[in-house]
Amino acid sequence: MNRPIRRISVVAMVMFALLLGNVTYSALVRYNTWNADPANNRVRDAQFGQDRGPILAAGQVPLAETEPSDGRFDYQRVYPTNPELYAPITGYYSYSYGRSALENSYNAELSGTDDSQFLSRVIDSVTGETPTGATVETTIVPAAQQAAWDGLAGRKGAVVAMNPQTGAILAMVTTPSYDPNELGTHDNDDASEAWTSLNDDADRPMANRAAREIYPPGSTFKLVTAAAALESGMSPDDEIDSPEQYTLPQTNTQLGNETNCGGDRVSLDQALQVSCNTAFAGLGVDLGAEALQAQADKFGFGTRPLPDLAAVASQFPDDPNGAQTALAAIGQGDVAASPLQMTMVTSGIANGGVVMDPYVVDTVRADDLSVLRQTQPRERSTAMSSENADALAEMMVHVVESGTGVNGQMSGVTVGGKTGTAQTTEERPPYAWFTAFGGEEGNPSVAVTVFIEEADIERSDIAGGRLAAPIARDVMEAVL
Repeated sequence: MNRPIRRISVVAMVMFALLLGNVTYSALVRYNTWNADPANNRVRDAQFGQDRGPILAAGQVPLAETEPSDGRFDYQRVYPTNPELYAPITGYYSYSYGRSALENSYNAELSGTDDSQFLSRVIDSVTGETPTGATVETTIVPAAQQAAWDGLAGRKGAVVAMNPQTGAILAMVTTPSYDPNELGTHDNDDASEAWTSLNDDADRPMANRAAREIYPPGSTFKLVTAAAALESGMSPDDEIDSPEQYTLPQTNTQLGNETNCGGDRVSLDQALQVSCNTAFAGLGVDLGAEALQAQADKFGFGTRPLPDLAAVASQFPDDPNGAQTALAAIGQGDVAASPLQMTMVTSGIANGGVVMDPYVVDTVRADDLSVLRQTQPRERSTAMSSENADALAEMMVHVVESGTGVNGQMSGVTVGGKTGTAQTTEERPPYAWFTAFGGEEGNPSVAVTVFIEEADIERSDIAGGRLAAPIARDVMEAVL
């Protein structure tokens, strides 16, 4: 064999080796990625012909399940229990428009293609049994979910309830909502009509206002400012300036109060009770933007919690000047948070300063009920010392006992909370907030945040107490 032929042979062997290596790599490594791609029609057709596993709420309440079908595919995905109520949790499973929420994040388990289900797939192929997807059991409590839905009563807004000791999401409601059955139909024309209608709706019914939208948190952010103050060495009894008007640094702009602060100097505890804007604005400037930023970060700002529902990060402004820092300290300006994030703040305070990682899926089970995956509570961060957290929790109890949050009171239950009304523009009404915890004294078992996008009342910090606090109370009652 002459030299040119040998060279060509070597090149050919190298190319074949590279080709074989690429095929092997694709089969072993890229397989799951390609399999999970919604644009993969072959896989999509196969999955729609399978018995997809159910999604359940606590108490085995079916939120999503699969029924036999005589139509285009052998099975039809349906959402049998108040589909609009649970849409932020289940999401939709559509041939034309893919998947969202748990239908997306647990698609492999629900469709039976997860690595943990490999053995059952082999057995099914040998025995000829129809493959069955896994069951996804959520932490959602139906009674709490219903109480949140009823409380919002059709107003734009959201409610999140969480166990502060574990991070389990007990309720997550967003309104307005949508019916995922309309997108899950196998009739492409009907699905297209529903998709167009939902996306053209100015009220954005497919928006998850609880976890995937951020808004000015208003005075509920004063909890973060108060936490930073306590961590800096202050006590609830330390007095701070509370003038009727506060001039924002480097400006001629006057910041006023919507409530009577109780004098020109009040304790930190009193300032939180009556939600004194000027006191917290000045306190925020004294603490400094870096301290506020650090405290917000410890509570989870700047990170993306709850990836199962693709939650977004809440934000604190980068390098704010004096005026921006003052506004940020009272939850205005460029501060923005989701209801989920503010629930994490309240949960961290109620849990002795420890913020737990929020989760919405408790257990994933195979069709033989064996456990494929079990969520274990996990600490996300330590936001503050236990002593300071207990002190701030007591300050929140005072807010509900005799401050702006009296509408959140519950007989026989210790409740601590914080109201908030966030101004946006002069053209639209303010946002109303209330975040609270409840349970046995010293051992709260539920934290709730209520957000109402269109409060349609006076711009007052008490607005959150008037509109949002009763909803939080009803949700806590449903849990407790």
